Amino acid sequence: MAKVKITETVLRDAHQSLIATRMSTEDMLPIIEKLDDVGYNALEAWGGATFDACLRFLNEDPWERLRKFKDKAKKTPLQMLFRGQNILGYRHYADDVVEYFVQKSIANGIDIIRIFDALNDVRNLKTAINATKKEKGHVQTALSYTISPVHSNESFVKLAKELESMGADSICIKDMAGLLTPYVAYDLVKGIKGAVKIPVELHTHYTSGVASMTYLKAIEAGCDIVDCAISPLALGTSQPPTEPLVATLAGTEYDTGLSLDKLSDIADYFKTIKDKFVEQGLLNNKVTGVDINTLKYQVPGGMLSNLVSQLKQQNAEDKFDEVLKEIPRVRADFGYPPLVTPSSQIVGTQAVLNVILGERYKIVPKESKGIVKGEYGRTPVPIDPEFRKKILGDEKPIDCRPADLIKPELNKIKKEVAPYMEQDEDILSYALFDQVAVKFFEERKAGKYKIETSLADKESKVHPC
Repeated sequence: MAKVKITETVLRDAHQSLIATRMSTEDMLPIIEKLDDVGYNALEAWGGATFDACLRFLNEDPWERLRKFKDKAKKTPLQMLFRGQNILGYRHYADDVVEYFVQKSIANGIDIIRIFDALNDVRNLKTAINATKKEKGHVQTALSYTISPVHSNESFVKLAKELESMGADSICIKDMAGLLTPYVAYDLVKGIKGAVKIPVELHTHYTSGVASMTYLKAIEAGCDIVDCAISPLALGTSQPPTEPLVATLAGTEYDTGLSLDKLSDIADYFKTIKDKFVEQGLLNNKVTGVDINTLKYQVPGGMLSNLVSQLKQQNAEDKFDEVLKEIPRVRADFGYPPLVTPSSQIVGTQAVLNVILGERYKIVPKESKGIVKGEYGRTPVPIDPEFRKKILGDEKPIDCRPADLIKPELNKIKKEVAPYMEQDEDILSYALFDQVAVKFFEERKAGKYKIETSLADKESKVHPC
């Protein structure tokens, strides 16, 4: 067994899961060189909700963030999370936009692109995979792990084989809600390792409290890489902490070879950063503990913090437990989608509406209709025809790859963004977040780059992964 490798998530998923992705480039830049010196497999530094958060809340250019990271990380590959045909937004985009986004991501410094689809509909991964291969990037395809009457280890092994055949350079088991328990993980990793020839990585969250034990069993089964977060921004809805795993494996056949002294220095730096966000009230204690009910409700960490925010805005925090109970019911109605962006946000928002309004599906947002209609792809289970009729009326469902119905968008977008453009990448910022991007472009032109108000005053609209 080769040494186990660790991908560090503190620059992306750790703060996305705990503090709604609010760490600024300024917060992170001073520590990049030390992170680069550790010997990690990769630094997960971009994608997910970071792009949205930069533009919407931090008044930063996400492309500039990436370039600054790359300038300081000379040795360690930079990794991003990419939502297949959704890219980093919340709808499907035309193939030409997906291809251009991949091209620019790699040109600006990304080495590894982790590509997933919320529904595990492989049709939604094809364009991003092919584009990454064309740009000579590392394709890591992710299977969105979940538990339901129709998901099993056998079905995930079959999916992993299909992803390898589509061109994946590595496979990630993406357990976004911390649902994977140790012995199930052992069997799943063993099954996938027996079926594919490429490296296997495991990503999970500490939400249910079993994640470090899950990593140990996965490593014993042959898992090549695991995702961890430096301890101040680990645990709770984030990843298992880096340092304890390094210490646990030291001196064994799985020894990571990483220095605890170097990791300790990095932890000291992030303790100060964490304290700042605690003072600002942005780190809610609902996302820092262990909740074994996660295994029952299957709510991902970032989604949990987002639900708290939504209920707070409605002065309905007392409805939190009721919403958690409603989520599995909505999920069953929607064909058992894995709860990961954007399906997690759609299911969560619908559950909040059902509870607050006191009547199920009294209001159905367009995103909920989109899941039922097939705009996001094929759901794991066909949606009940009666329920579909209740939600869609006489509208016909989509049964092809959703992006096949989207005409090329780039030329139109280029014309619309022309008055604001300072770099080619602005086309893509606008493509994903139009009005939010325009507001940023206007403030950039006016020279406003700093946040004017406390982070704690900002409304959370960032969708979790």
